[in-house]
Amino acid sequence: MKNDPRTLRAWTLYDWANSVHSLVIVSSIFPVYFSATALNDAGGPVINFLGFPIKNSVLFSYTVSAAFLFTALLSPVCSAIADYSGNKKAFMKAFCYTGAISCSLLYFFTQETITFSVICFWLSLIGWSGSIVFYNSYLPDIATEDQFDRVSARGFSMGYIGSVLLMVINLLVILKRDWFGNISEGMASRIAFLTVGLWWIGFAQIPFRRLPDGTKKAREAGNYLLNGFKELGHVWTQLQERPLAKRFLVAFFVYNMGVQTVMYIATIFGSDELKLPGQSLIITILLIQLVAIPGAYSFSRLSERLGNTYALMIAVVIWIVICGCAYFVQTENQFFALAGVVGLVMGGIQSLSRSTYSKLIPATDDTASYFSFYDVTEKTSIVFGTLLYGLIEQLTGNMRNSVLALLVLFVLGFMLLWRIPSQKLYGIRLEKAEVS
Repeated sequence: MKNDPRTLRAWTLYDWANSVHSLVIVSSIFPVYFSATALNDAGGPVINFLGFPIKNSVLFSYTVSAAFLFTALLSPVCSAIADYSGNKKAFMKAFCYTGAISCSLLYFFTQETITFSVICFWLSLIGWSGSIVFYNSYLPDIATEDQFDRVSARGFSMGYIGSVLLMVINLLVILKRDWFGNISEGMASRIAFLTVGLWWIGFAQIPFRRLPDGTKKAREAGNYLLNGFKELGHVWTQLQERPLAKRFLVAFFVYNMGVQTVMYIATIFGSDELKLPGQSLIITILLIQLVAIPGAYSFSRLSERLGNTYALMIAVVIWIVICGCAYFVQTENQFFALAGVVGLVMGGIQSLSRSTYSKLIPATDDTASYFSFYDVTEKTSIVFGTLLYGLIEQLTGNMRNSVLALLVLFVLGFMLLWRIPSQKLYGIRLEKAEVS
């Protein structure tokens, strides 16, 4: 039964469970620890990784790119098999446990274990991003279309609240180390990585108990892998008949390159370019999470008044302004102010993107397969975005030039969104605009 309050609450709790990875591992404590630990014997940032000399900030960016490229290749096959077998929850669990265990292993990250720790970071990203495709695909299964925007926003808001709560606990351990036996700052950070894994696995059990497994299809001759590819081909054929869905995925790919790159690289930018202290960076990320909660709900309300496309275009314009300001930012207070604006639009553009795609796909049991295309679009955009950012920095030696490249991406994303009709979505599917 759709719109069941208990099921909807359970679904949002996976955001509560996994978002701690985005905040602690990707955006705040881990990048700061990574910059301070991934150093050569002389204390410089150029380290040896698998026999190649590379700057630590570039390695961080490339690791993110490699993880999401791998997931982009893997998730369509897994989701098609999941839809065919009717057991997408099992795949969601497998990715979840892979990511959470890898996070926990980051407890052993020291200057002597850099290679092992980078691999664990890579696996944690694969686990996180792989589980999200199945989590997102449950939205049209458990809610009616008129609830997509609000439920999606509620999920992101729960993620921000949960991640902030664990972050505050971790900061307490880092800042008040004398309360915990005078442990070192490095040990306090590694304990934070361990708590992320435990939090993720623990709270994930609630949605795992409540969410349905999926709808099994009639068995066809052949193995699961072969029929999984057939399932993927069937969904691809249907997508070709939905031009608005295709236009949205192209626009989403372009502007999401900018959004995700800002989220993954902001802390490194503040640390390496502005030379901000680690505690200031962590507090900044915490501010972003808090502002993102009302931001997600605000853009949900805006979409009800203007339609999803216009709401997304407004968000993209704000991102263009953010990148323009980031190129010139020099002081800590300027960075804080910019971070507040990032938080305002970060949650809004993510939740609206998810709910907009949910409205563009047909009513179907193949939700995991459909969302695998959304996931591939999202992950490949992260790959190209972070790769572009790292490459420009490597070639020019200046992160600010990379920021200008992100500004261009947002401008292109705005132009592509302009091609998609926007309307108030009171139970009317966007795709119907094609025949109106």
